[in-house]
Amino acid sequence: MTFAVRYYTQTGNTKRLAEAIAKELGVEALPIDTPISEKVDVLLLGNSYYAFTIAPEVGAFVSGLNKDKVGKIVNFGTAAMMKSTYKKVRSVANKVGIPVLDKEFHCKGEFKGMNKGRPNEDDLKAAREFARNIKKELG
Repeated sequence: MTFAVRYYTQTGNTKRLAEAIAKELGVEALPIDTPISEKVDVLLLGNSYYAFTIAPEVGAFVSGLNKDKVGKIVNFGTAAMMKSTYKKVRSVANKVGIPVLDKEFHCKGEFKGMNKGRPNEDDLKAAREFARNIKKELG
């Protein structure tokens, strides 16, 4: 089973999660401006809500994915107030024929003083455990 980790962040919160997840999977966490050039079974995609939706860059990245190179997407992310971006990511991924697994990881992220210090060590530990479970279940 091959994995890739890509993320989009404006504050660095999602990057911290991506790095914890990638380390657990033995791959490198890369920003979404790094294309998927190799075939991967599972793409773990980190993102967040910005102005009540996913960032346009995330939508463009997912829209540009090739279903012959990406088997499945697993969503993860942070947000100060909103919850999961799963439905938004799945909606875009469906248009290019890539399934999004219903398993995902989400935690609070610090933004303008809210959720100070998040993601914290407990969040990063939970993200690593999530990655271990994904690897065990899918690998």
